[in-house]
Amino acid sequence: MDSEDNRLFCQNLPKLELHAHLNTSYSLECLQELLDISGDQHDKAGELCISSNCAMDESFELYKKIQKLVKTEHTVYLLTRRVITEFAQDNVKYLELRSTPKQIEATGMTRELYLRTMIRAIQDCEKDSLDIIVRLLPSIDRRLGVEVAQITVDLAHKLMQEFNGIILGIDFSGDPKVGNAEDYIPVFQDALNKGLKLGLHLAEIPSYKETKSVLNSLAKNSDCIRIGHGTFLHRYDPGLGHEEIEDFVISHSIPIEACLTSNVRTKTVNSFEENHFKYWLDKKHPVILCTDGKGTYLCTLSEEYAKAAEAFNLSKENLKDITMDSIECIFDSQDVKDKLKEKFCNEINLKMDQ
Repeated sequence: MDSEDNRLFCQNLPKLELHAHLNTSYSLECLQELLDISGDQHDKAGELCISSNCAMDESFELYKKIQKLVKTEHTVYLLTRRVITEFAQDNVKYLELRSTPKQIEATGMTRELYLRTMIRAIQDCEKDSLDIIVRLLPSIDRRLGVEVAQITVDLAHKLMQEFNGIILGIDFSGDPKVGNAEDYIPVFQDALNKGLKLGLHLAEIPSYKETKSVLNSLAKNSDCIRIGHGTFLHRYDPGLGHEEIEDFVISHSIPIEACLTSNVRTKTVNSFEENHFKYWLDKKHPVILCTDGKGTYLCTLSEEYAKAAEAFNLSKENLKDITMDSIECIFDSQDVKDKLKEKFCNEINLKMDQ
């Protein structure tokens, strides 16, 4: 299909977003609004996006600037509602949104208030009858240490019980060059014991030892795990034992959240064509197209589907299969999965095969 037909098809395709960070999923319009609220005259919205390739370290420096704009109850609520609305406009029907709860004494923000504000925004979007299901994954930032990570898990568990169905799990993210994910294994196991599932940023860089250790420690609960990025799960020097990681992921059918544009922009892959998405797709392994940060990386989920179609010569039927197969990877209940499958089938049949 030609590029315009491809773009329109991907826009009309019902989709799921399973790897989206709140503070980097803004639109330029929303970002400008946050800048206006902050009174910061130094940065412009367009300067807080990564429109060309940069090192991962530069990305994390940019994230710090953006996080400073979202430090009050009003700005957390505003950004959450805008992000949900924008994903819905992109025909995303199911969204698992993740964010690190912030403790900001200067504004009176607590970690609990942060998450409650996000939940209030999610509930208000439901009241507005937006055609999207939104779930929340509170984030552990590996830069903040194990003690804060445990606080996040305990808080997520408390709110999961209070707001049945909205909080489903925990995200583990942050600069992969900082700390060791192995230190967090007891926290991960506690989260699983509390009924929380795990979206783990692993193998984003060639960190084979920690990846192997974390996965082995969670083997009994592998059906409650997804891997974020996983860019280096299959990129290793043979003979060093790293093959075990790929074998483990395959044998346990652990889904991988692939973020094409993000990987190119942060230089963990050289081009869209080299992205690991196709590697796993060819193995018929569960792999989901995601944006990571649609604002920071200037990409919509529809555009990620269109880029994948172009880079890997995917047909319309391939794209339909990808979005339908992704439903099995969500952290939600089987009942929600079944309803999404029915909804997606109906929408594809009614709108896309005419």
